[in-house]
Order: sequence, then C-alpha cells, then structure tokens
Amino acid sequence: MATREQHPGLLLRQIPAVDEVLQEPVVQRLLEAHPRWVVVEAVRETLEERRQHVLALLREGTEASVPDLATLIEQVRIKVLDRARPSLRRVINATGVILHTNLGRAPLSPEAQARLQEVAQHYSTLEFELREGTRGSRQVHVEGLLTRLTGAEAALAVNNNAAAVLLSINTMAEGREVVVSRGELIEIGGSFRIPDVMRKGGGILREVGTTNRTHLKDYEAAIGDGTALLLKVHPSNFQMVGFTSEVSLTDLVGLGRRRGVPVMMDAGSGALTDFTPFGLKGEPTVQETLRSGVDLVTFSGDKLLGGPQAGLVVGGKVLIERLRKNALARAVRIDKLSLAALEATLRGYLEGEKGVGTIPAVAMITCSLAEIRQRAERVQAGLQEQAHSSIQVGIEEHRSEVGGGALPAESLATYCVTLHSPRVSPHRLEAALRGADPAVVGRIKGEKVLLDLRTVREEEVTLLIEAVGPILASEIGS
Repeated sequence: MATREQHPGLLLRQIPAVDEVLQEPVVQRLLEAHPRWVVVEAVRETLEERRQHVLALLREGTEASVPDLATLIEQVRIKVLDRARPSLRRVINATGVILHTNLGRAPLSPEAQARLQEVAQHYSTLEFELREGTRGSRQVHVEGLLTRLTGAEAALAVNNNAAAVLLSINTMAEGREVVVSRGELIEIGGSFRIPDVMRKGGGILREVGTTNRTHLKDYEAAIGDGTALLLKVHPSNFQMVGFTSEVSLTDLVGLGRRRGVPVMMDAGSGALTDFTPFGLKGEPTVQETLRSGVDLVTFSGDKLLGGPQAGLVVGGKVLIERLRKNALARAVRIDKLSLAALEATLRGYLEGEKGVGTIPAVAMITCSLAEIRQRAERVQAGLQEQAHSSIQVGIEEHRSEVGGGALPAESLATYCVTLHSPRVSPHRLEAALRGADPAVVGRIKGEKVLLDLRTVREEEVTLLIEAVGPILASEIGS
C-alpha cells in the first residue's frame, strides 16, 4: 500500500496544470516563435506522459516522484522544436547508395531545381497553347525531348513507373492474357509485386518457363487467341546466376512480329547514358532497348535518368496514342512540378557532356576515385580537428552501390571516412549522426561507421564537417 508521500492523488496534484506551464517565461518565448497549437499540444503530452509514468511506478510498488518544473519545461521545449521541424527534411547521404529509395533517390540538377521553383511560384503554360490561346497538352513539354533522346516515335509521362506499367497493361491487355516469364515476376520496393500491378491493370497473367530457365518455345506455346501482349521485365534488384536461361528481347520481338502480338519491356531504371566505361556493365540504355524493335518501353524518371519521380513510356505512335486516350491516364498523370524538373533534366542530356555532368546521380556514378579521395581527406582533416581523443578518424577504400533497383551485382570503388571508438558502439555513434542538423546517414561495417564520400557532393563537404564535428567532440566520445 502506498505511503502518504506516495499516495497517487498527492503525487498527481504535484504535476502542474497546462495553463500554469503556459505562463512560464520559457514557454511564453516558445509561443512567440511557434504556432500556439504546437506548444499547447507539447505541454499536454508532456504532462500526460508524466501522469502515466507516475501511475505505472505506483502500480509496480516502486517509489515515484514528479520532476521539478524546469525539467518538465525542458521536455516541452524539446517536443516543440521537434514538432516545429518539417517531417520531410534534408539529410546528407553518406551511405554510398547513389539512388537510395528511402532517401528520395536522385537529387535534382541545379537547372531542374530552378525550373521547379519558377513553375511552383507562378502560373505556367502547363496545359495552355500561347500561340493559339487554346487548351494544350501537358505532354508536349517532354514528349519531343524524349523522342529525340531515345529515337522513339512517341512518348508519354505519368507519375511513376508502376503507373506506366499499370496504364500500359490496362490499355493493351484488359481482360486478355499477358505472357511473362516466371523468372521476371519480381517484387520491388515496399513489397509491391509486378504480378499484382499487372492484375490491377486488368491483364490476365500467363506465366511461362521456370524460375531459373525460360525458352522462346515457352512463349510461343503460350500464345493463343486470348493473348494481348508479350512482356519482358528488367530484373531490377536481383540477379540469377548458375543454371539459368532467358529469352533475349530481340528474340521475343521476333516472335511477337511473327505471331502478331505486341511486345513491351519494363526497363525499370531507364538509363539514357552508357555507364560501361565507368565499370558498370549489363545495363542497356533505353535507346538500345528500342532498337530491338520492341513496341513499348517503360522506365523511371528518378533512377539512372537522374530526374524527378516519373514513369515514362516510349514507343510506337499508335500505341502511345491509345495510352493517352485511356481514362486511367488522368488518374496517373504527372504533376506540373515533376514535369518542370523532368523537362530540365532531359534538356541537360541534349546539351551533351556538359549538361549531363550537372545531373547529380550521373555525376556520382562517373566521379573519379581521385576526386572522391580528395573529398575524404578534407573530411578526415576537418573531423580530426574536433574529434574527442577516443574517436579514431580514418580513410579506407570500399565499394559504393548504385541502388534504386539498378545493377544489383555491380559496385563502384570509393573512399570512406571511418569513425571508430572503443568506448562507443558503432550503432550509438551512427544514431547520433542521424540526430545532427542536417541529419547524416552513414553505414556500419564491423565496428566502424563509414561515411562514403561518393554520395557526399562537393558542396556538402563543409556542411558534413560542421554537422558531424561537434558530435565527435561531445560526450559521445568520452
């Protein structure tokens, strides 16, 4: 039984009222700087947490007490500052994964950022033809660029690649069969599966071959009166090795031509640049894919292309026009901000090497090892100056990944700044970096935290040092 001092009623009455806390000078200053609802909610939540904590201790028979007012107010202040910050905010990607899906995939080029800001701030010619003074199509802003870059007859942009696949299946094969290899029925990020997308599009899935081996005769045997489409899917985030066999796109197109069935390729990452000279093999460009004679190609805008989130469909004019007229096209249409950034990104490709070099994802992939080493040395020097004596700051050569479901078996040489302390676990240190402003997201290998400088751009080097340095100098290293 609780003593008089531990009586629940007496303890709970020691917790101040909401209005009492709101009158405190520190909280008054918070009210001046932040919306009232944010502060009031933080106060109520802090006081309720304290009530529940006291009651829980009393139920356990453990001695309970109420913190002094200053402690409660500090808890309120922390909650207010946390809630006042946007949920979607900047981080420094030091993971070495260039197209990191959880961190927003491809950052935009300066030109794309400028176009996005201009279109966001003002009215625009989104669907307006200035010369005629009539309604226009939002597709005109990128279709010509896409056809020029890829060699396709026509093109269409929607809000992401899953939507591009959905629209294509629905337009070409609703209620009819789509023939696809079992080895290509992949699951992509967020547990979304290609077969599920196909079924939602209204196509009847006709699987052929086995998981590891599919032959042309398997496709041929599956074609019947109900066949509407032959589909090939880029494996994206996995690779099969060993006793395997797959049908080339060229052979599949030849079969489709002979049997009068259109062929579609979901190219996934959609590279417009050949990365073979930089050590990345096995990723055909969209241009190469179209030269096989395939009828439709779908791919992402925010992966190897290096632009905003978008789904792009290129191919024959007649088929693209059918997609454009599908009522579903409006449900998955691309928004004006993505369209502005996409147009700027595509124009960068038309400017040649100079323009492509401004696209961050491409620049990271093609960055020289010597340049990455120089960045690593600058970061190492800057952090060593501030680090506690217990923190060891080094440089090691490692491997970076492209990410975003692209080139899963390929990697790029890189240099990482390593952080290690015999007193602090790497998990605790990595968590502390995520609490920086801006947050720094690295990776753990063994007993070290790695900061991969391939994905830390030149303009972020100083910011990285300023964010990480004070953490290494603080008690976390003591």
